[in-house]
Amino acid sequence: MIEKTVAELSAALSAGDVSSVELTQAYLARIAKHNATLNAYITVCEKPALAQAQKADEARADGASGPLLGIPMAHKDIFCTKGVKTTCGSKMLHNFIAPYNATVVEKLKTAGTVMLGKTNMDEFAMGSSNETSHFGPVRNPWDTDRVPGGSSGGSASAVAADLCAIATGTDTGGSIRQPASFCGITGFKPSYGRVSRWGMIAFASSLDQAGALSKSAEDSALLLNAMAGLDLKDSTSIDRKVDDYTSSLNDSMDGLKIGIPRQHFTEGLSADVEQVIRDALAEYEKLGATIKEIDLPNNHLSVSAYYVVAPAEASANLSRYDGVRYGYRCKSPIDLEDMYKRTRSEGFGDEVKRRIMVGTYALSAGFYDAYYRKAQKIRRLIKNDFNDAFKEVDVIVGPTSPHTAFELGAKTDPVAMYLEDIYTIAVNLAGLPGASIPAGLAKGLPVGMHLVAPDFAESKLLNIAHQFQSNTDWHKRKPPICDGEG
Repeated sequence: MIEKTVAELSAALSAGDVSSVELTQAYLARIAKHNATLNAYITVCEKPALAQAQKADEARADGASGPLLGIPMAHKDIFCTKGVKTTCGSKMLHNFIAPYNATVVEKLKTAGTVMLGKTNMDEFAMGSSNETSHFGPVRNPWDTDRVPGGSSGGSASAVAADLCAIATGTDTGGSIRQPASFCGITGFKPSYGRVSRWGMIAFASSLDQAGALSKSAEDSALLLNAMAGLDLKDSTSIDRKVDDYTSSLNDSMDGLKIGIPRQHFTEGLSADVEQVIRDALAEYEKLGATIKEIDLPNNHLSVSAYYVVAPAEASANLSRYDGVRYGYRCKSPIDLEDMYKRTRSEGFGDEVKRRIMVGTYALSAGFYDAYYRKAQKIRRLIKNDFNDAFKEVDVIVGPTSPHTAFELGAKTDPVAMYLEDIYTIAVNLAGLPGASIPAGLAKGLPVGMHLVAPDFAESKLLNIAHQFQSNTDWHKRKPPICDGEG
C-alpha cells in the first residue's frame, strides 16, 4: 500500500480499505528499517504522527473528507514546526525548537496530513548533493553510494524509497528539481510568491520558494491546492486567486508548443541523458505537441549572477545567528566579540561560511555596483529572455541535470558543485514555475526532464507533466531498495 500515490491512498482511505493509523504504522516501520542506511530523516515523530493519524480516522468516521486527510507526509527540516526540532541541517540550529508552525506546515496540518518527521537537507539549503548537512549525507535509494541531490535530498530520498507518501521541499536554485531528477520522482517548484515563505527559514529571500516532492504530477497538484494562497504574514506572498490545480490535469496536448533551448543541448550534457530527453520529447509529439528550438541567450550567465545574488542575501539572512537569542552558542566566551566569532565559526559548516564571505564581499563598499547591482541587471535580462520565449511557445523543456546522480565525495571543487544547477538556476532568477519529472533511465539511474512555464501557469505545467505520466510509466519505476516490498 505504501508504494501508492497520494491520489490512490486518498481513494483507499475514503473507501475504508485502509486507515490512516495503519498507513502511518507502515511508513514508520519502513523508516525504522531503512533510515539508518539512507539518512533521509533527521527527526522522526512517531507518537505525534500516530496521534494525528488517529484524529484523521476519527474525522473521517464523523463524515469529514479531503484529498490529504490522513495522508502521512514529511517536511523538509527548513520549515518551522511547533514543538519539533527545526535544524536546517546545521549545528547552529541543532537544538532549536520553533514556537510556531510555518504557514505551509499549518495549512497542510489543517488539510489533515500526518507529519511523519523532518527530512535531512544541505545546511541552510546550501548545496546540490546533500553532503553539507551537519547530520551526515543522505544517500540515493537507487544506489546508496551516490548522492540524492540537494538541498532537498532527504525529502527526495524519502519519497523515492517509500518512507513517506509525499514531502515538502524548498527550491532556491534547483533544490527541489535536481534531487527529484536524481531520485526518479516528481519535483515541483511554483512561481515565486505563490506559496508563503513565512516560517520557512531563509537562505536567499528573493529566490526561495516552497514546493513538493512526490510520486506524480497529480500528487503535486493536490499538495499545491492546500499550500498555495496569499499570506498576510509574508510580504512577498501574491494576492492572486488559487486555481484547482487538479481540474486541468487531463487537458489535451493538441496544439501545445514546446520550446527546446539550444543552450541546454550543448557541450557538458551527457549523451545518455540527452537521448532520454529526446525520446521523451517524441512522446509529446505523439500526444499532439510541436517542438521548436528556442534561444535563451543569457542563460550562460545565470550561475554567475546567482552566486552573487544568493550569497549576498544569505549574508544578510544568516547574520541573525549570533549565539545571543537562540541556537548554538560557543562555550565560555571571553567577551561579546569572542562569542560572535566563535559561535559562527563553530556553528556554521564550510559551505555556509564560504557563501557568507562571498555575499559580504559582494555587498561591501566599493564592490556593490561591480557585483551585486550588475548581477541584478543580468537577472532582468534572463527574465526578458523567458518572456520573449513564451511569446513563441507554451512551455520550455530540457534536461534537469547534465548527468545522473554522482557518487558521494566525487565533487570536492565548490565551483564544480555550483554548476550542478546550470539548467535550473535561471528559473529561480526569473521567478517562474518549474518541474522535474522522471523521463527514463541511463545506465540504471533516473533521468529527469525539466519543464518551465510562464508566471503563475502552474495548472498548465502540471497538466503537461501529468499527460506525460499518463502515457508512460517512468514515474512508477522503483529503486532497488524497494524491490520485493509492498
